[in-house]
Amino acid sequence: MTLLEQWHKMAYDTNKKERNNVRKLWDQYFPEEKRIYAELLKNPDEAVKGTVKELAEKYGLSIMFMTAFLDGINESLKEPNPIEEMDEDTEVSLDFDNELLYKNMVDAGADWLYGLPEWDDIFSEEKRAELYHEAKIANTVHRDTPKIYPNDPCPCGSGKKYKKCCGKPA
Repeated sequence: MTLLEQWHKMAYDTNKKERNNVRKLWDQYFPEEKRIYAELLKNPDEAVKGTVKELAEKYGLSIMFMTAFLDGINESLKEPNPIEEMDEDTEVSLDFDNELLYKNMVDAGADWLYGLPEWDDIFSEEKRAELYHEAKIANTVHRDTPKIYPNDPCPCGSGKKYKKCCGKPA
């Protein structure tokens, strides 16, 4: 079983008996995640690299928490890591795209991360507001076609009301 599979098994266990343990796990993880991001954001242009084990030791994390961190940051990296098949000795990078990382934090609803004071030295307040807005807009569903109401003519062309034709429950 890969590191990522092990992490997902621990962190996303749906067994009712394990819910309390899963909650405790996340309660332990989130402060560590915040600490590492705060440290990384102090030098946002530094491309931190090493094996999973080396980075875990550098940041004082267990291998599983380092795996979780790598899973979380992967979509924000300039070059994604091979997280699906990585083990302790896999070379990984934490070379992230500042704007993408900020937007992904907003998208995840991680206010404890996109609200870190370290962002103040990276982006102006106006730029952060712009990135926040872009992240929110990107996930807004926009309807390409107008909504069809039950009493509207059916779009299939039958001449019947939508509710009596294609909108009829099966």
